Amino acid sequence: MIDKRVYMLTIIAFVVGMAELIIGGILDLVAIDLGISISNAGLLISVFAVVFAISAPIFLIIFAKVERTRLAFIALIFFLIGNIIAIFSPTFMMLIVARIISAASGSLVVVLCINLASNIVEPAFRGRAIGLVVMGVSGSLVLGLPIGVTLGNMFTWRAPFILIATLTVCLMIAMPVFLRRVPPKKAIPLRKQIATLKNYKISLAHLTTFFFLAGHFTLYGYLTPFTKTMLGFSGTTISILYFVYGIAAVSGGGLGGIAADRFGIRQTILIVISLLAFCLLIIPFTVNIVVLFWIILVFWGMMSWAITPPIQSHLILLSPETSDIQQSLNNASLHLGIAFGTFIGSMIVHFGSIEMNAHVGVIFIVIAFITAMISTRRELRFAKSVA
Repeated sequence: MIDKRVYMLTIIAFVVGMAELIIGGILDLVAIDLGISISNAGLLISVFAVVFAISAPIFLIIFAKVERTRLAFIALIFFLIGNIIAIFSPTFMMLIVARIISAASGSLVVVLCINLASNIVEPAFRGRAIGLVVMGVSGSLVLGLPIGVTLGNMFTWRAPFILIATLTVCLMIAMPVFLRRVPPKKAIPLRKQIATLKNYKISLAHLTTFFFLAGHFTLYGYLTPFTKTMLGFSGTTISILYFVYGIAAVSGGGLGGIAADRFGIRQTILIVISLLAFCLLIIPFTVNIVVLFWIILVFWGMMSWAITPPIQSHLILLSPETSDIQQSLNNASLHLGIAFGTFIGSMIVHFGSIEMNAHVGVIFIVIAFITAMISTRRELRFAKSVA
C-alpha cells in the first residue's frame, strides 16, 4: 500500500508545477496591464522553463549535504517569495525576476519530492510512488493553464499567483507535521549525468521530447490570442476550451501508457507524433468550422501528452542502470522544449502572423519524428527477432 505522505508530495509537486503555465492563457492581460507586447509576455513562459530545466541538477550538487525535507522546505520559502513578488510586480522586468526565483526554487522542490517519495515507501512501491509525483507535475502542466485563464478573466492576471502563494503557505504548514527527516544520499556529479548522453539513442530520445514539446508550444503557448483572433472566442469560451483540452491531455497520458504496453513503444511514439503533426497542420483550416475545431482540439490535447509514458519506457530499456538520471534529463528536455517553442512562437507573433504558429510547429514535430525513428530502431529489430 502506498504511504499516504506520497499523496502530499504529489500535491506539492502539482502546486509548484502549476506556476509554469498558469500565466500562459492570460498573456494578453499581462501585456495590456504592463504595457508590453504579446511576444514579450510569452518570454515569461520561456524564461521560467529554461531556469526550471537547468536549476535542479545544479542545486542538488550544491546542497548535496543538506537534509532533504529541510531543503524542500527552504526551497518552498523561496518559491513563495517568487510568487509574492509576481503578485506585486509593477514592471515586466520585476515579473521576470519573480519568474526566475519561482522556477529555480520550484525545480528543486519537484526533484526533492520525487526523492522523498522514493525514500518513504517500501522498495516494492517505489516505482508507483515516483509515478504519482510525476503525475502531479504533468497534471499541473496541463491544468495550470485553464486555472490561470479562469482566475485571470474573473479577477486579474495577478489572481493565479495569489492562489499559488496561498496554497504554498498551506503546504509549508503541513510539511513539518506529515513529512519526516530524510538524510541526503551521495549526489551524482553533473559530469556523470551528461556522460550518459554519449549513447546516441538516448540523446535522440531526449531530442524527440525537446522537438515534440517545442512544436506543440509554438501554438499552444499562444492559444488564447490565436482563438481570440481567429475564432473570436471570449474569456468564458476560452476557459472552457482549456478545461476540455486539459481533460483530453490527462486522458491522453494514460492512453499513451496503455498503447505502449499493448502495441509497442516504437509504434506508439511514431503514431502519437504523426497524429500531433496532423492536428497542428489542420487546425488553421478549422477556424471557419467551429465544431471541427473542437474535435481537433480534443485529439490535439490527447496526443500532446501521450508521448511521455512511451518515451520514459524507451529510456528505461536503453539504460536501466541510469533510469533515474534519464528521467531527470528528459524532464529538462521537456521544459527546454517548452521554452524554445514559446520563444519561437513569440518571434512568429512579433514578426509574422499568429496563424503561422501551427504550421511552424509542424516543422519541429517532423524533426521529432525523425529523431524518434532513429532512436527506436532497436525496438524494431527486437520485435523482428522475437517474431
